[in-house]
Amino acid sequence: MTATHLGMPAFPAAAGQAVRDDVLRANLRRATHTIRDKRARAVTELADWDRLRAAGKAVKDHTLRRLDHYLLRLEEAVTAAGGTVHWAADAAEANRIVTALVLATGEREVVKVKSMATQEIGLNEALEAAGIAAYETDLAELIVQLGHDRPSHILVPAIHRNRAEIRDVFRAEMGRWGRPAPEGLGDDPRELAEAARLHLREKFLRAKVAVSGANFMVAETGTMVVFESEGNGRMCLTLPETLISVVGIEKVVPTFRDLEIFLQTLPRSSTAERMNPYTTMWTGLGPSNGAEDGPAAFHLVLLDNGRTDTLADEVGRQALRCIRCSACLNVCPVYERAGGHAYGSVYPGPIGAILSPQLRGTGSGIDASLPYASTLCGACYEVCPVAIDIPEVLLHLRERVAQGGPATREGIRVRIRPARGHTAERAAMRAARLLLERPGALRAGERLLSRARRLRPRRLPGPGRAWTDSRELPVPPAEPFRDWWARERGGRA
Repeated sequence: MTATHLGMPAFPAAAGQAVRDDVLRANLRRATHTIRDKRARAVTELADWDRLRAAGKAVKDHTLRRLDHYLLRLEEAVTAAGGTVHWAADAAEANRIVTALVLATGEREVVKVKSMATQEIGLNEALEAAGIAAYETDLAELIVQLGHDRPSHILVPAIHRNRAEIRDVFRAEMGRWGRPAPEGLGDDPRELAEAARLHLREKFLRAKVAVSGANFMVAETGTMVVFESEGNGRMCLTLPETLISVVGIEKVVPTFRDLEIFLQTLPRSSTAERMNPYTTMWTGLGPSNGAEDGPAAFHLVLLDNGRTDTLADEVGRQALRCIRCSACLNVCPVYERAGGHAYGSVYPGPIGAILSPQLRGTGSGIDASLPYASTLCGACYEVCPVAIDIPEVLLHLRERVAQGGPATREGIRVRIRPARGHTAERAAMRAARLLLERPGALRAGERLLSRARRLRPRRLPGPGRAWTDSRELPVPPAEPFRDWWARERGGRA
């Protein structure tokens, strides 16, 4: 996986900085509460929501078990429809393929549909290094790009920005990228949306090459499916002459009938809508299939980038069910306070805490800390439309980190040393086991602790300091429970 966001501090340090930003916390609290309340109402409209959720889980699990079969079937269908399929083992290979395809057209700019896969591999940076300008056309992604920022949410990448901040970004930066912001631009949402529409319109009409992702790929027909809410995707997917789609291999579903499930669950879980405003589907080349619009050349880049390693983990593989709805982010108390940037990945929140350490491995400080970025409250599991048991995977990954591996680095599975601090933790657990196995020693220790209660330190020494940075050390009781029981009940405890 690309190292675009690596080199960041571990999650506790990054989150510690974020929680001190009052504006950020206010923006996140307002946005996440609004989205999750609307989603809750949209979901309750369906009496069979639980059955749809179970069906989505079953389809995803079936597909992952036979992923090799369905990917080959997809390749055959795409090729038969006039498209070209490319296989990319990692980010570097995917970037080389896309860059070469763009350069072959003679163009030096592309328009992009919102795509987490291309953000994952750092495609924009790779294209820029080759002299190719990539323009984001999703409104929130445009805000992030113009602001020289990073996405902080799966559905709403600019959730950490308020209207005044967006207005200032548009005023300062639009002119450097194309059509400048209108004079006297205010912070009314309608004014901001109109400024973005005018800025992007000239790019849509000029661009000859587009880059997209896909929410789903239908194996039986080779059809790509993109959900979006603004119409920018429709413009990108139909106007340019060349379309290049970079899609993770886990996005395939076997049939159109399977797709029907996600056409119902994804919009309600993400935007709280009964159906998506724009659902674009295309199969191969537009002209060759008798359509009046669509690309004359279509390339599909199937991206692995750590996914087959994740698939090999019987517990962790359920993260590959994710349909990127972002419902787990909106109910997560940790995400609400820390924001998306603290996760050091294009995948923030609970799903990022289990997906990024599997795609990238746990060899870095940020990835080794992500499985601990959770209260394990279980709210993420309750809202997940494909029933990913995120708390289960978090505990599984914590065990992996504590034991020191395995980690994935550039497609090679290796063992790493235990993460810093876990050696002391394991030593403490061993000491506790020895004490608990010896009732006499435990009783003596309890009495000693009670008698020395006034000497209780406010903070623990060494690695234990992290625990008492945000908690008070409990005061030992004046009398051990065993002694109280013997005195009150007249017997040994």
